[in-house]
Amino acid sequence: MIKITKVNAAILIIGNEILSGRTQDTNTSSIALWLNSIGVTVNEVRVIPDIEGTIIDTVNYLRKANDYVFTTGGIGPTHDDITAQSISRAFKREYEIHKEAFKILEAYYKVGEFNEGRQKMVWMPKNANLILNPTSGAPGFNVENVFCLPGVPSILKSMLGGLKDKILGGNPILSHTISLRTVESEIAKALTEVQDSNKDVEIGSYPFFQGGKLGVSIVIRSEDQFKIDKCSSEILEFVNQKKIEIVAR
Repeated sequence: MIKITKVNAAILIIGNEILSGRTQDTNTSSIALWLNSIGVTVNEVRVIPDIEGTIIDTVNYLRKANDYVFTTGGIGPTHDDITAQSISRAFKREYEIHKEAFKILEAYYKVGEFNEGRQKMVWMPKNANLILNPTSGAPGFNVENVFCLPGVPSILKSMLGGLKDKILGGNPILSHTISLRTVESEIAKALTEVQDSNKDVEIGSYPFFQGGKLGVSIVIRSEDQFKIDKCSSEILEFVNQKKIEIVAR
């Protein structure tokens, strides 16, 4: 029998540009997929503005309710990058220059380029642990179970691999997708019956539009491959009975 270890996390997207619609959030997907691969389930995702009090209150709530919290955005060199300062106050730690981060960026930039604005990126909570940045030099950081990452998607992705040894995950969360040429109403009752008989497996249905035709993708998720296979068989059974076209499986 597979031993199931439940480890959970929350993702906190910080930035007025996300809330205004000027910037599209893709970081949630990147972090969630990576966490799933190492056995961490994302419990919730929140998007909040660059307001210190909101950041402090939200971080303090989420870090107590989850094993891990991942924040993105607000650790750059501009005036509205206030995540590091807010995290310092959330943990009641001094906000100060991180000596190792200073050395990293001082070596990264050419002489004269490591100006006052860029030096803002080395101010962090006291005794924060660095998250190295192989793309643009400026590190992220973590304090206890809160991990603070940049908002730029390509940079964030490049930093995730370096976090693996810092995250204690459970069993990897596996998934299987069955795509059908149908509509949700046609399979709703039968799919509910499968879900009711497999309550410890997550089954979701997601409509799509492809090639001028409607379809539904059924996604089965579990830590146990045997349970995924069982659900898949039950779904394919009613699909065949209803003579529904299978697009992919």
